Amino acid sequence: MKKIKIICDSLSDIDIDMAKKNDIEMIPLTVIIEDKEYKDGIDISKDDFYKKLKEENVYPKTSQVTYAQFKEVFEKYIDEETSILYIAASSTATGTYQSAVMAKNDIDGDIRVFDSQQVCYGIGRFVVEAVKLRDEGKNIDEILNSLEEMKEKVFVMFCADTLEYLQKGGRISSTKAAIGNILNIKPILYVKDGLVSQLSQVRGKKNLISKMVELAKSECKDLSGQTVYVGYTDNDKKEIDKFVNSIKENLNPDKVELFQIGTGIGTHSGPGAMGLICLKK
Repeated sequence: MKKIKIICDSLSDIDIDMAKKNDIEMIPLTVIIEDKEYKDGIDISKDDFYKKLKEENVYPKTSQVTYAQFKEVFEKYIDEETSILYIAASSTATGTYQSAVMAKNDIDGDIRVFDSQQVCYGIGRFVVEAVKLRDEGKNIDEILNSLEEMKEKVFVMFCADTLEYLQKGGRISSTKAAIGNILNIKPILYVKDGLVSQLSQVRGKKNLISKMVELAKSECKDLSGQTVYVGYTDNDKKEIDKFVNSIKENLNPDKVELFQIGTGIGTHSGPGAMGLICLKK
């Protein structure tokens, strides 16, 4: 059976140490802050990214992985004994998937490009599953079949602490952002049909955690038997602990693991965002 090389990009929010430990090649996005370019996770850490947003009042942009980058990485690993699996962000939300397919089509060999229809650690959830299945000895087709079956189950929800970054990124109008900020509106967003859409909203932070847990329960029912992933940006530890405890008390997961939301979502949400990722029953 062929060896399987799993590849993702940094939009997946996979931890760099986890990637190294599990033989995952992670291609960095390019983060642009005031015309200066940084390789995500290489030239700028997540902590430094959020620190810049807070202290320097800047509005970043990200540039997706290019055809040339994909071609270089694919050619590095492809041979007769290796199948490549690249797990891509939603093709509805970004052109990364198309760039990867173009590169794949220009190279001889067994290269598969999987459209996760997700963003952030929603992509990472597929990467984690692919690693597990690879290590269990599944072949490339068995892994892809399992990932396809997961598509309808992965639930990604997060909140933004401010509307500024959504407005700067063109996600909402300046008028809506201004009114929302005056009213202290906190939008709760989720991934639907491959795009980030609004699921609900609350006024102020007081009821935010209870509302998010209520929505997770409504969308996903009981979460026993699975790991729930909680994402944070630069949040106060007490706030994240409160969120985790509420999830444990109300949703009954086997385990809760933390991950730091990266520059891809952080560019649009700004500091103070948090979220959860789980599987629907």
